[in-house]
Amino acid sequence: QVQLVESGGGLVEAGGSLRLSCAASGNIFSITSMGWYRQAPEKQRELVAGFMATGTTNYAESVKGRFTVSRDNAKNTVFLQMNSLKVEDTAVYYCNMRLRDKWGAASDFWGQGTQVTVSS
Repeated sequence: QVQLVESGGGLVEAGGSLRLSCAASGNIFSITSMGWYRQAPEKQRELVAGFMATGTTNYAESVKGRFTVSRDNAKNTVFLQMNSLKVEDTAVYYCNMRLRDKWGAASDFWGQGTQVTVSS
């Protein structure tokens, strides 16, 4: 069984910074993609930033230049450094990892979500 555990959310003033972490544990054979999504009230979940299976690193247009996604492959961990936060960044942030087992079957796993609230 695989678990993703997130940490680092909280309340911050506009212009401030936060760093999110997401560590995967359990029976992990390989990770093909990892990244961060967010969901604001009454809005659809959207990709914020992530390392895609194609090898590219994608960012939402709204966070380019402010957010940086990074990873520690040895620790199966993905990070999201968020700088110059805006009120509109307020949302629940979820990490996502797509894993492949030794037979090549892929499965998506999600973290429990962490609230990020940016005050004006």
